[in-house]
Amino acid sequence: MKDRGTLTEAMFYVLMSFLHREMCGIEITGFVEQKTHGRVRLGPGTLYTLLGKFQDEGLIEETQTDGRKRSYRITEKGKAAFQDELARLKACVHDGEEENA
Repeated sequence: MKDRGTLTEAMFYVLMSFLHREMCGIEITGFVEQKTHGRVRLGPGTLYTLLGKFQDEGLIEETQTDGRKRSYRITEKGKAAFQDELARLKACVHDGEEENA
């Protein structure tokens, strides 16, 4: 599998949504909207494309299915990907603040 590279903003927040508990799609959407104060909105197409991609990459795993409702949780690989992206973003902010001083 090739290196995924950096996460988009939507990808970052979807992974973040799983840090404390497993969630289903509607819960993920609500978390992201609340966390970003509406700045990031996930349509169903985007969300379910990301969830499928994350499953394929082993970043999340499905935990439960109840009819059409599916719940997921983050894996250790997913937590590592989130932490790597968080460190990258912190470095970007640091560099920007240093240049802006």
